[in-house]
Amino acid sequence: MPRAVIQGVGMYVPPRVVTNEDLKAFYDTSDEWIYSRSGIKERRWVEEPASTAELGYFAAQEALARAGKRPEDIDLIVFATLSPDMYFPGCGVLLQHRLGLETTPALDIRQQCSGFVYGLSIAQQYIETGRYRTVLLVGAEIQSTWIDYSPEGRTVGVLFGDGAGAVVVEATEELDRGVLSTHLFSQGAYARELCVAEPSSATRRHELPGSYGMRPYMNGKEVFRHAVQRMGQAIQAALSAQGWNPEEVDLYVLHQANVRIVEAVAEFFGLPMAKFFNNIHKYGNTTSASIPICLYEAQAEGKLKRGDKVILAAFGSGFTWGSAALIW
Repeated sequence: MPRAVIQGVGMYVPPRVVTNEDLKAFYDTSDEWIYSRSGIKERRWVEEPASTAELGYFAAQEALARAGKRPEDIDLIVFATLSPDMYFPGCGVLLQHRLGLETTPALDIRQQCSGFVYGLSIAQQYIETGRYRTVLLVGAEIQSTWIDYSPEGRTVGVLFGDGAGAVVVEATEELDRGVLSTHLFSQGAYARELCVAEPSSATRRHELPGSYGMRPYMNGKEVFRHAVQRMGQAIQAALSAQGWNPEEVDLYVLHQANVRIVEAVAEFFGLPMAKFFNNIHKYGNTTSASIPICLYEAQAEGKLKRGDKVILAAFGSGFTWGSAALIW
């Protein structure tokens, strides 16, 4: 049975840097208030007009180049985002067209912050069953255009950034590397603790009493508590599946929602923060793009090397969460 291996990683972030000080134009906030609660110093925002598929295209181009692949080598596109260019169709077909492909299948998934881990699991299954040999997995987001800039939106608005990450996942017969296992979970009972409730097919009227409208809503304390607990459980599932001790993993790459969450997970496992790659201070929460952006930068900085044992983990809206164990 072939194994799925990440052969190339690409990323793209818009050039516009927005600092915590810049956000004072919208919110009653400060650099100290934001950084102490999240670990974020700045984020990237697009200059309009821009599109999520476009950001994904830039990241995909680099991933393909690094993998030594051409667009026509792609058997399947998996596009993860919570910020599609249109309500429908999804960004996958827009990316497919921009890559110059004719009928290559494109699959969109909406697992928000867990999108990359879910997408990696999908790529793994298609490759291991022999259906496809080369899958392009993209996580891309433009969130600055729908953030609530009113005073009520402060707790969410200071967290999010724009960006894209992409990986080329390919079949290999090598047994000393690749995706070893993925572990996916969800619990819809908590769906409204982190959501954008509209537009909705459930009603013909917007802004019903008690609705959140088209603004993102987050119950911060509940999300934080679940994120620490659930990512810890997902990491343990990956460790148990491989028979690894927490200490023998070379690098943990967690979704970049809040550095305090990562610190709490590290403390739970008794691990130093040096085992965890973080770049949230530069980009904020880029949801589905955060893990591939981390992988790109970790590799560029020499912190992710061939043969390393790696665990990925993410938690987000849904609630959805998951993990992956791989040999880089």
